[in-house]
Amino acid sequence: MTMKVAVLGAGSWGTALAKLLAEKGNEVRLWARHESQATAIESARENVRYLAGFKLPASLHATHDLRATLEHADLVVSVVPSHGLRELLPSVVPLLPEVPIVSASKGIENGTLKLVSEIFEELVPPEKHPLLTYLSGPSFAKEVAAGMPTVVVAAGRDAAITMTVQHAFATDRFRVYTTDDVIGVELGGALKNVIAIATGIGDGLGFGHNTRAALITRGLAEMIRLATAMGGDPLTLAGLAGMGDLVLTCTGDLSRNRQVGLELGKGRKLAEVLAGMTMVAEGVKTAKSAYELSLKWNVEMPLVREAYRILYEDRPPLEAMATLMTRELKAER
Repeated sequence: MTMKVAVLGAGSWGTALAKLLAEKGNEVRLWARHESQATAIESARENVRYLAGFKLPASLHATHDLRATLEHADLVVSVVPSHGLRELLPSVVPLLPEVPIVSASKGIENGTLKLVSEIFEELVPPEKHPLLTYLSGPSFAKEVAAGMPTVVVAAGRDAAITMTVQHAFATDRFRVYTTDDVIGVELGGALKNVIAIATGIGDGLGFGHNTRAALITRGLAEMIRLATAMGGDPLTLAGLAGMGDLVLTCTGDLSRNRQVGLELGKGRKLAEVLAGMTMVAEGVKTAKSAYELSLKWNVEMPLVREAYRILYEDRPPLEAMATLMTRELKAER
């Protein structure tokens, strides 16, 4: 059955998901924050700025008109960067139809320390909460757009709605699993970006595969500790939204967060690195929230702490690495 799909956010990931859904035969409207961006996408039939090289299906149309995007939609997909969600949602909520709502954003809000799911549940009326689901997992936008086999997970608290979302996205190249562990999936998707920055720093310093493996593994331990403290299932972090996304983001050359870490490890300053990027590296903002969450929940997260200090206190990366390596010796479990 074909659907009318509203996709909010015309960055690389939003465009890739819109393309995937349109290729399934759906009528897709892709909302862009700026009218000039929507016009450019419509004119070129390609998102030259964020996803160059991929022609968009005829059934996909870009627009800056929020009402027109959401009107008569059978499925709503939000791919707005987490730091822009609170600003946008008040305009979206009055227009939301009674249909499944999928968030594909990853991050933890600065200040409130809320997960994306908690921002949605704060701003969306309680009667619509069962309609909320969250898509995560190892998925570079360019590879999804190219039709490379990709496997993700959809998390939701209503099993029927989550299964509806699963079938809406699934293709022979895009496999979707389901879970009810929203907290675990959300934390996995957010925290892996911070660990990817730390891993990139190690690579930028010139360290080898031993170091990278240690950072990924100990990073996973920190993710599990925080998720468990906050009510998530530790097994979720061994799955697609945890270990899967962590490995991808820490090792893949397409990872923006790893690239930030690489440049910091080579000695560049954060402001200079970010100034040269056109797309958002969510891990920079998330590092601050993750560090503050570790203090709030009294969870030991030394990797996150040192990443925070490098990003926000200008701590030299070699000093941070030395601190990690000379901590008190202890048992692994």
